[in-house]
Order: sequence, then structure tokens, then C-alpha cells
Amino acid sequence: MEGEPVNVNEFQELARQALPKIYYDYYSGGAEDEYTLKQNVEAFQGITIRPRILVDISRIDLSTTVLGYKISAPILIAPSAKHKWAHPEGEVATARAAAACDTIMILSYRSTCTIEEVASSCNAVRFFQCYVYKRRDISANLVQRAERCGYKAIVLTVDSPRLGRREKDIKNKMVNPQLKNFEGLVSTQVSTVSDTLFFPIIAKYTSMQCLTTAILMERNMH
Repeated sequence: MEGEPVNVNEFQELARQALPKIYYDYYSGGAEDEYTLKQNVEAFQGITIRPRILVDISRIDLSTTVLGYKISAPILIAPSAKHKWAHPEGEVATARAAAACDTIMILSYRSTCTIEEVASSCNAVRFFQCYVYKRRDISANLVQRAERCGYKAIVLTVDSPRLGRREKDIKNKMVNPQLKNFEGLVSTQVSTVSDTLFFPIIAKYTSMQCLTTAILMERNMH
């Protein structure tokens, strides 16, 4: 690629060139035949920005608030795993980037830096993503550690009673490393649970606000 990257697709191409294939496939891939992944990309491409005409644009302000916390634009860093596979500082570097951009990072439970390491890296608003586990003591441990470290909300992922069958990872014979946030608690394999009482379970362990991710249909909320 000639010159500096100017859009997301060009950054992705640089990542493909720079990363070992097994890591790039993990970041860029999805489950099974990746049909849902393709649909997500197509849905995002279908979003159209509606321009406002004949208005004063001398001062443009994209800032907004999420749970009362002001951010520079309606863009957050979603929870994603294993940042150290792409950068030696891992999620610590991501947290600093989020702080520099005045936005919120949602730390994944599968992060390669601990809850505490990310919290001490910089002064910023952070949320923590987790699941409800069959072993409730694990959920309690993670949520309470996040609250002690100043995280402002829990982002609860509710669509993974079973993990997806990621074919690229299977072909690459990828082995998951020990999860940093679970050291001393469990082995690499952590079992989630499909439960309709997610919020009451988490609410027992924290006073933080809770959000959900991966709600696909309105009827899932009833």
C-alpha cells in the first residue's frame, strides 16, 4: 500500500500484512460460514448520513452522552479480545487511545490485560463486558473487581450460551491462552449460561448500571 491509510478498509489491509495469519484470521473472522459477519458489514454500509442544508456549520459539535458521561462523538470502543496479539501493550494501549479521543472503552472479559492494569493506565470512563457464568462466584469476582477499579457500567452479553464454531480458528489450530482476568479462578474454558434473570443476578453483586449487548429482537426482552 502506498502512502498513509485514509479509511478503515486500508487499516484492515495493513493489519493483514503485519499480523501473523492466525491472529489476523481471529480478528477478522466469524463463526461458521460467516454469514452473520457479512450481514453486519452490509447493514453498516446501508447507513446513510442525512445532511442538513442551509444551517450554520461554523461550529460543529458531535458530542453526546452515554449513561450521563459525555463523549466527543457517538462512537465507543466495543469489547474485543486479545489485543496483545496485535500490540505488545494490549488493552492498555487501547484504553489510552480511547482517553485521548474522549470516548468510552468497553473492556472485554477476554482481555489480555487485567481489569486492574487497564484501570491504572489512564484516567478515563470505562465499562466492563462480561457474561453470567454457571459459577456465580466468577461473575461476582469480575463485576466487583471492575467496580473497585472505577469502571462505570457493566455491559452484559446475553447471546452466548454456546460459543460460535469459528472455522478459521479450527483450521489454524488456534489455542486460547489462559484468560488474564480468570487467573486463579478457572482454566481457559469458561462456561456461560443462558438465563432469563441476567439483571437480577448481576444486580446482586454491584451498584453499577447495566447494559445488554446482542439483543436481536424485541421479543427477547420479554
